[in-house]
Amino acid sequence: MPAAEPVPATLQGYLAYLNNERGYSPLTAENYARDIRHLLELAGATPLPELKAHHIRRYIAQLHGSGLGGRSLARMLSAWRGFFSYLMRDHGCKSNPCVGLRAPKAPKTLPHALSPDEAVQLVEMKVETPLDARDKAMFELLYSSGLRLAELISLECEEMNSYMLSGEVRVTGKGRKDRVVPLGSHAVTALQAWLEVRDQIAKPDETALFVGKKGERISPRTVQTQLRKRGILQGIASGVHPHLLRHSFATHVLQSSGDLRAVQEMLGHASISTTQVYTHLDFQYLSKIYDSAHPRAKKKP
Repeated sequence: MPAAEPVPATLQGYLAYLNNERGYSPLTAENYARDIRHLLELAGATPLPELKAHHIRRYIAQLHGSGLGGRSLARMLSAWRGFFSYLMRDHGCKSNPCVGLRAPKAPKTLPHALSPDEAVQLVEMKVETPLDARDKAMFELLYSSGLRLAELISLECEEMNSYMLSGEVRVTGKGRKDRVVPLGSHAVTALQAWLEVRDQIAKPDETALFVGKKGERISPRTVQTQLRKRGILQGIASGVHPHLLRHSFATHVLQSSGDLRAVQEMLGHASISTTQVYTHLDFQYLSKIYDSAHPRAKKKP
């Protein structure tokens, strides 16, 4: 990396690379940017090309000592590793000090999901204003179809009529891969109610399905805030966030159907192993699936 090139410009170039060449969503790129800014703060006056493995180990130890968990550190280290690879490719950096380094192991915990009753309680909300109609449609869609937050925000208004007729919604997920997921009847009803009042809020030229108070495409923060408020209002003890609804969707579908491959497709996971980690089933349920599916597991009469 040329010494005269300012780091912010280099970071800007990396984010453009993530968006344009790697196909990352703006939200994912924003998360990478946040992690890399941590690196820049820790490095201080030390130029990035001069960083060695022992510097990175010290930074990780500092962050771990400040309370950052293993999963967060692993994600951060991955972001740094990718950034240095980009610097080596396009900016003359000689080495990647993050190669071969690992974050402290995180304790293995199962992701939390709402119970079916809690999920229904969350999305069955009274609608009194256009913003209520918007929130109900967003929450129903997140739970009905297991969408990621970025996928929900990117939906376009003009596409929804055909989606509601077909009972399916097409979204662009990670890596700009398209997939089609079912659209439940409750979500369709909520979407129809929202579309009837959307023009009261949306700017005339706004194409986004969901908009904020200013009439422009809704921000991730607004969705997160509204969902958290709704969870508190409903007395749900665990913090409610968009990914919790996605996980609840996957868990409830899997527990009802036992079809891991179908859930993988609906979630847009590239690997079945990701879906296995993402969902949780108790041993009794797995035993039931095994006994009914494996020819050598069935007990003799």
